[in-house]
Amino acid sequence: MAREFIVEADGGSRGNPGPAGYGAVVIDAATGETLAEAAEYLGVVTNNVAEYRGLLAGLRAARALDPDAAVHVRMDSKLVVEQMSGRWKIKHPDMKPLATEASRVFPPDRVTYEWIPRAENKHADRLANEAMDAGKRGEQWSASTSTADLDTRTPTPPAAGAPERPRVTGDAVAGAAQVRAALAAPRRGRAAGTSAAPPRGLDQPPLTGTVATADAPTADSPPADAPQADTRAARNVATAPRPASGWAPADMGAPATFVLLRHGETPLTPQKRFSGSGGTDPALSEVGLDQARRVGEALARRGTIEAILASPLTRTRQTAAAVADRLGLDVTIDEGLKETDFGAWEGLTFGEVRERHPDDLTAWLADPEAHPTGGGESFAETATRIAATRDRLIAAYAGRTVLLVTHVTPIKTFVQLALGAPLQSLFRMELSAASLSAVAYYADGNASVRLFNDTSHLRP
Repeated sequence: MAREFIVEADGGSRGNPGPAGYGAVVIDAATGETLAEAAEYLGVVTNNVAEYRGLLAGLRAARALDPDAAVHVRMDSKLVVEQMSGRWKIKHPDMKPLATEASRVFPPDRVTYEWIPRAENKHADRLANEAMDAGKRGEQWSASTSTADLDTRTPTPPAAGAPERPRVTGDAVAGAAQVRAALAAPRRGRAAGTSAAPPRGLDQPPLTGTVATADAPTADSPPADAPQADTRAARNVATAPRPASGWAPADMGAPATFVLLRHGETPLTPQKRFSGSGGTDPALSEVGLDQARRVGEALARRGTIEAILASPLTRTRQTAAAVADRLGLDVTIDEGLKETDFGAWEGLTFGEVRERHPDDLTAWLADPEAHPTGGGESFAETATRIAATRDRLIAAYAGRTVLLVTHVTPIKTFVQLALGAPLQSLFRMELSAASLSAVAYYADGNASVRLFNDTSHLRP
């Protein structure tokens, strides 16, 4: 029976790109014992490159221990897990060669990938930060100065006189002979026919969490039109079940989670003018473009987004494009996500509408069935459109986390429908430019609102 290792890896960049480092840990799946550590300061690279370098180091360290082992990789980077599992394309030129190299360390059928929340990846994260701290001092990481907690999994204590557990520095290739020698005795002493305990996530109940504090899950089977990775070997990599998120019971399965992003500012936004689908279709301002880039960085750190859909209007397409460029994903345009048509009110402030069309405005504020002047869309009509869009997307993205880049009224309507609130509640919601909200939809038809009007990612 082949040995089974768990590889936990992480990478970070202080500035993205900025001073970066990675950390990786190899764990015996049967005992939980830490067998090897790897960490290295990388200089100035991006966060994703550092994460890939951590993966590569962890796999190499595992191969140095036993080239015939089966390996289960656990990372809190959804990007790396999804790309190496073959469901997401690898577009960035700095990541393609690293992914290809990682796919060749072990035969693909002996490596599985699992996303885990950041809180469960503390050991590798600690090593990555130690490497970055060492680089800041002008040094390379050293095992002798590591303060990472090696005993979080209560490993079996070594027998008297047994060699010290090896730690691997640099790219984890150096010292391979020493590592093999240190592990040779335990390997020979293992009882024939004894199988290692499976890595966590292969046969245990899923974990629970929330989108607000942990990364959301993915389904094992993406829609037929989901992008595929362009590394040949990665397409054959199996993926373990993911932890579920939210407050639903474990047997409910992973929800369809819609992360709702309002587009960045346009020239009309700070003036609080009606800007729907029937107006001038303004583009993002410089402030709005910067907001879109900041959202992309924030979502990249969370690592939860698996697909991006956007309203067809210019401001949402620009916002989605900025995020997609950072995440390495494509954007799908969905007509159902467009803003309400405000008719003759397009481009006017609330005060200007009150002066020019007071009766129509009074009726509109009192009745969701009322239309803006000039035959625009009523809130009731918008709600019908959004409900149909919601149902269609839940079916298409069951168990996945999808970013919907849209507008004020659609986002408020998604929240209103999830809460079962009356349509008049739309007037009681505030929604800032480039803010994030989230709604999760479960198999029994229930929904939960996770975040609303979150703009923490826009702060300096």
